[in-house]
Amino acid sequence: MHSEEGARPSVWDATAELPAFPPLAEDLDTDVCVVGAGIAGLTTAYHLARAGRAVVVLDDGPVGGGETGRTTAHLATAFDDYYSEVERLHGARASQLLAESFVAGVDAIERIVREEDIACDFVRLDGWWFPAVRNGGEERDTLVEERDAAHRAGLTDVTLEEQWPLAEPLGGPALRFPRQAQFHIHRYIAGLARAVVKHGGRIFMGAHVSGIEDASEDGGRCTVTTDAGRTVRAADVVVATNVPINDRVAMHTKQAPYRTYVIGARVRRGAVPPGLYWDTAEPYHYVRLLDPQGSGDTDVLIVGGEDHKTGQGGDDEPARFDALERWTRQRFPIEAVEHRWSGQVIEPVDAIAFIGRNPGSRRLWIATGDSGNGMTHGTIAGLLLPALIAGEDHPWATLYDPSRVTLKATGEWLKENVNVAAQYRELATPGDVDDVAQVPAGEGRVIRRGATKLAVHRDHDGTLTVRSAICPHLWCVVDWNSAEKTWDCPCHGSRFAPDGSVINGPSRAPLAEASLDDDGAS
Repeated sequence: MHSEEGARPSVWDATAELPAFPPLAEDLDTDVCVVGAGIAGLTTAYHLARAGRAVVVLDDGPVGGGETGRTTAHLATAFDDYYSEVERLHGARASQLLAESFVAGVDAIERIVREEDIACDFVRLDGWWFPAVRNGGEERDTLVEERDAAHRAGLTDVTLEEQWPLAEPLGGPALRFPRQAQFHIHRYIAGLARAVVKHGGRIFMGAHVSGIEDASEDGGRCTVTTDAGRTVRAADVVVATNVPINDRVAMHTKQAPYRTYVIGARVRRGAVPPGLYWDTAEPYHYVRLLDPQGSGDTDVLIVGGEDHKTGQGGDDEPARFDALERWTRQRFPIEAVEHRWSGQVIEPVDAIAFIGRNPGSRRLWIATGDSGNGMTHGTIAGLLLPALIAGEDHPWATLYDPSRVTLKATGEWLKENVNVAAQYRELATPGDVDDVAQVPAGEGRVIRRGATKLAVHRDHDGTLTVRSAICPHLWCVVDWNSAEKTWDCPCHGSRFAPDGSVINGPSRAPLAEASLDDDGAS
């Protein structure tokens, strides 16, 4: 069963099957309703179920069918946005707590794999952070600075190495993070979902959530409503949908969506030493093997990078794959490229994810802002949220608090929100093309009709699908993603299929139906 996230299946889709679960056929009452069956939602449900709580998980697609299935599945204590940056923005104690939580997250995955007997190719291995520029003096200083910050955070086994597995082809020193890990995400998610059910949780697929109501002040219960009119009433609701779909504005001004691109290329077994690899480029590249412990003469080298703001890639999304392939061929002896896919990364303005009580809510909880550490952050959410729901004090609660305000990150907050404001200029510009005859088969284009803009898709048989080009979330004009065949919102990252149906939030509503004959949506 392929991911619903885009047109290009990932290597995980090609090498594993995901279990199916029934649709939600009746109204339910439960202790906790988890919206989203990715790694954050299922890990949260797993720990709640093991603690004896009644748990219902809802997802509008298959388990692992959203951004979890678009990962490269690095399990790292190395931090995507640097421990030195966390220390600058939040202080030394925050950096220490972050490192502690990351170690606990990777350890938790290993423990779940062992206790639930999940065959998912989990393996411990070293991680290597290397300079993007061969023998660059400034980048060496960056590595030294991060090593020292990692030591202050408690990761005292991080070392700067002159000789490392890829030193000869790539040049320069590298920062070694020992005891990192990798796994096959679909096999892990399949096993985790089965474990949720084994411990008493219930999972429902095809349940598109259209409404979430917080508990009332008098102690009433939360209500989750689906498009099919079914409701789940719960004491607590966890929204684990990559970006919150319960909140219209507040959280979306504190983080920004980016597209990231991945290729999987055949490589001779043994030609690339096992490890996790990241460079210092902006945006950075990240590299791993599919299964270094496997049999056969070849493996798949998985390489990601070429990030850009969602909906702001212009017409060159497919060219990102070509650039990634060129970068890889210059450094690794790859053969045929067999897989190409992309995913969505949510970048918090102050580097740290948001896991905890939704701002202003009583019993709604969120996990978002994973940055490039989605697998580790998702597992941390599964450790932290059950404790918070139970009313327990937790040392990580303040660190990940979604309500936090980081004054030192004001500049980044302004930059991202000025970027969002600039996207509204598209409401007044011409369309991509002037006439529907200019929309190629299998593609989509935005066309202006009077005072509005229309998202027009032409199927390969010539059939046209016409929708409003205005994102229902906060009314930005969507952009056609020619790599994944989706309509992407450049403001807050909502994504829609060619027929206008929702793929990713924050929008819960589809693109409105429209007509080429009218000035507006019909």
